[in-house]
Amino acid sequence: MTKDPTSPSADAPSRLLGYAGLLPFAAAAALALLGPPSWRGPALNALAAYGAVILSFLGAVHWGFALRAPAGEAPAAWPRLGLGVAPALVAWLALLLPPRPGLALLAAGMVAVAAVETAAAGRGLVPKAYLGLRWQLSLGAGACLALGAFATAGG
Repeated sequence: MTKDPTSPSADAPSRLLGYAGLLPFAAAAALALLGPPSWRGPALNALAAYGAVILSFLGAVHWGFALRAPAGEAPAAWPRLGLGVAPALVAWLALLLPPRPGLALLAAGMVAVAAVETAAAGRGLVPKAYLGLRWQLSLGAGACLALGAFATAGG
């Protein structure tokens, strides 16, 4: 039986690398919350930077979907490419904000992209098998970013 190459949730390397990608989120959030006060600022900066990179990466997935789409999906090209660009713009804006609202925006962005992808999967534009792993990773990243925003209250 052949695996669908667009189904990362069914693929062991995708799961392993996806979960490994949560480690920088968890480490930075933990350092911001539990580390010495002098580490809070650098940990929050690292968390925001990594969150922005990953949110931008999520948009890039949709450029890939658009570029490999069959001709019958041509009407979805503009929304797909828009979803490819919007997360990077949100990530950039988040980096321009103070830490608390910036981290909160990144957390919301992670979940928002997953929600839009879920709607797109209902129209056959995103592989449904992608969503299980995608939601797990988005909720994990979003929780760490939200914890980072919470940690800004301490200093």
